[in-house]
Amino acid sequence: MELATLRTARGVTAAVRRGDRWLALPADNLSQFLLNSSWRADAESVLASATLEAGVSEAEAELELPLPAPGKMICCGLNYSDHILEMGRDLPQYPTLFAKFADTLIGPDRDVKIPPTAQGALDWEAELAVVVGAELLGASVEEAREGIAGYTLANDLSMRDWQKRTLQWFQGKAWDATTPLGPTLITADAMDPEDGIEISCEINGVRRQHGSTKNLVFSAAALVSYVSTFTILRPGDIILTGTPGGVGMGMDPALYLTDGDTATVSAPGLGELTNTIRFSK
Repeated sequence: MELATLRTARGVTAAVRRGDRWLALPADNLSQFLLNSSWRADAESVLASATLEAGVSEAEAELELPLPAPGKMICCGLNYSDHILEMGRDLPQYPTLFAKFADTLIGPDRDVKIPPTAQGALDWEAELAVVVGAELLGASVEEAREGIAGYTLANDLSMRDWQKRTLQWFQGKAWDATTPLGPTLITADAMDPEDGIEISCEINGVRRQHGSTKNLVFSAAALVSYVSTFTILRPGDIILTGTPGGVGMGMDPALYLTDGDTATVSAPGLGELTNTIRFSK
C-alpha cells in the first residue's frame, strides 16, 4: 500500500492510494494514523469498501510532510561501505547514531530555507527512512522486521562546518526545517531493503549519489532492533539508515549546495523527493 498525508479542498488528511485516486483515512496525518494498532486493517478496509468514484484525484491533492510528529527520529551515519571509505574511516562494529527532532522535517516540493549562519558548507545525503509500525523494545531482528510499517525517502541535509566543530555531529544535523521527508509511505509488504533498493541523489539534474541498500553495513531491521535495545520505539518513529557515497564533502575539491540548487532523492517504488535550496538573508 501507498499511504500519504494530503492537503485537499477539505483540509489535511491521511490517505491511501487506489489507482490514480486518494482515499481519506480516519486521521489527520500518518503520524496519527499509525498510532492505531489496527492501522493496516483500517487502510485495507477503506480500499475494499470505497466506490470507484470515491476520494480525490492526484490533481486535487497536494502531498504534505507524511509524518509530521514522530516521537523519535534516530539516524545512522556511516552505514554504506563506499561512504565510509570516502570519509576515510574503517567499517564500524556498531552503528554510529545521532538524533534529530520533528522540527527538522520538511515535506516534498518545499523550499528549504537556509539561514545565513548555516550557508557555509551545506551538503546532501540521500537516505532510506524506516518508519516504525508497532511498539518495540528489546526486539530481535525478526521482530523488528515485522514491526516496520514501511519506507520513505529522506535528505539528511548537513551543515558540514557546524558538524565538524566538535566530535558530536548533532549541531550540524538538527537545523529546523532542513530534513526533507517523503513523498509518501510504502508499506513494508511491498518491498524489502535487503533485496536491494537503489537510492540516488541528483543535484540540478546531475547524479551525485547512487547506492543499493544491499550494501548497508547494518540493515534496516538490524538498526531497528539495535535502537530498540536502549529505547522503546513506537508507531510513527523514524530511523534514517545512512547515505551512500557521493556526498559533496567527499569530493576533491569539496562541492556544496548553493542558493537555488534543486536536490532530488529517488528510488524505484518510493518515488522522488525534490526540494529547492533557498539561502535566506
